[in-house]
Amino acid sequence: MYKRTQSWNKGESVIASKVRQNDPARQQRIVDAALAVISEHGVAATTHRKIAAAAEVPLGSLTYYFASLEDILTTAFLQLAAQSSAAFRARLETANDPISAREAVIDIIAGSIWAEPRTLLLSYELYAFAARHPPVSAVMQQWMDTSRAALSRFFDPLTARALDALIEGIGIHNSIDREPLDRTSIGIIVERIARV
Repeated sequence: MYKRTQSWNKGESVIASKVRQNDPARQQRIVDAALAVISEHGVAATTHRKIAAAAEVPLGSLTYYFASLEDILTTAFLQLAAQSSAAFRARLETANDPISAREAVIDIIAGSIWAEPRTLLLSYELYAFAARHPPVSAVMQQWMDTSRAALSRFFDPLTARALDALIEGIGIHNSIDREPLDRTSIGIIVERIARV
């Protein structure tokens, strides 16, 4: 579909570039681009312009789909929390006893769920943002509850809570430590906390 526009110079009609009148993926591209911008620049430096450029959409699209920059950030962080929680649950669902659950916890910490730098950067930004934005804070609480419930299939509530904190804590420390813990060391720590 082509859109006809008036030329400002000569008053004649010209055919403009092809316009996407129905772009159902645009809103999702904006959310994905917001996460990419946050990962690269941090929340404090994230702007409508940077998100629009990353999503390759007109700047006006952002205000069409979202009421404010805070709305975009909230939506992006809600998506991040949902994806991270789903990956966590999926890995734990493969466990069928406390020993395999311990291995799942080690995989979560040392594997691609938490060891990936982009995930860690976004998590730092998410925690800082959630501390000042109650809707996201509520989602974070739900995420922690879901994680603990998944762990509680195999461990008592206090151990589940300790493992949940350990998962994120080791990930954070490993991201900046000059001598990050390797998988073997992580396994020893998990075993000490989750004695079965």
